[in-house]
Amino acid sequence: MNHYSYDQLHTFSKKIFLAMGCSESHATTAADTLLSADMRGVDSHGVARLSGYVRLWEKKRINAKPNIRVVHESPSTAVVDGDGGLGLVVAPFAMLVAIEKAEKAGTGWVAVRNSNHYGIAGYHAMQALAHDMIGMSMTNASPLVAPTFSKERLLGTNPIAVAIPADEEPPFVGDFATTTAANGKLEILQRKGEPAPNGWIQDKEGNTTTNAYGVKEGGALRPLGGDRQNGSHKGYILGSIVDIFSAVLSGANYGPWAPPFVSFIDPVSDPVGEGLGHFFGAMRIDAFRPASEFKQHMDQWIRRFRGSAPIESNQQVLIPGDPERAFEKERSKKGIPLLEPVEKDLRALGMRFEVEF
Repeated sequence: MNHYSYDQLHTFSKKIFLAMGCSESHATTAADTLLSADMRGVDSHGVARLSGYVRLWEKKRINAKPNIRVVHESPSTAVVDGDGGLGLVVAPFAMLVAIEKAEKAGTGWVAVRNSNHYGIAGYHAMQALAHDMIGMSMTNASPLVAPTFSKERLLGTNPIAVAIPADEEPPFVGDFATTTAANGKLEILQRKGEPAPNGWIQDKEGNTTTNAYGVKEGGALRPLGGDRQNGSHKGYILGSIVDIFSAVLSGANYGPWAPPFVSFIDPVSDPVGEGLGHFFGAMRIDAFRPASEFKQHMDQWIRRFRGSAPIESNQQVLIPGDPERAFEKERSKKGIPLLEPVEKDLRALGMRFEVEF
């Protein structure tokens, strides 16, 4: 497996976005957002997705020159219309609006419509950290998930991310899909030729399957928990909340009407809204208590949990964000590893757009 530096992959991705017609600033922002996933070890949402954005652009489902704007607002809330732009660009714009609202009102809440796939949820939530704020990010996604007891694909993997600053300790960054696994993890298994763990997928009849191609063959991803006995109804509820906050609230498409990122599902012919939806929040800590005081207590919280007695002596209890920070540290030194199918895919993209990989 070959390794590439952040700069190599960032430069390549930016040139592809420029070739699509994006402005210099939008191409830079899109590459920043995309590569943040690779650096944090979320390979399913990094450069492996680049050809997917190109595919949507070629089908005229992504506007490379969007007029991203606030279309409705109050002192602490806003609705942003992404004008069909890259979610990788629309989301940072909307998160900045939430932060600006929070600076003035204490909290800021922004719902987004008419957008597309926005990369990893954690990247957007983390933008609030530098402002002594708690950040929240969520989005609806391709309808690949069956509600508990259902055979139909009605929800997306619908991730939630929350970033909370600390003082001397690194921040708490929880970033998770509301399903047993994100679809991108299936794509990685497919490239490796490996089966899916039990509980991730059901076949078209609703039965558990370990076939990594099960969703493509008419099955569905399962909500977090896998089945009713193990709490899948709770994952279903979480995914529903994300769908409603991101899309019903903003005027985007929700549930099975959400425009798919995956190539094996066609968009519906009777949309109920505009594009894909996101939801962002920013909360100024000093709107609740002095920021320095809060962050010192976050340090204490983190140290107590990380120092708890492990089940096995060779284990350590982790804080949300720890695994991603470890990946970031390692990949800053050794580079980002690319599976051979991803590398081949990027080389093909480079040839099409006359961009050297």
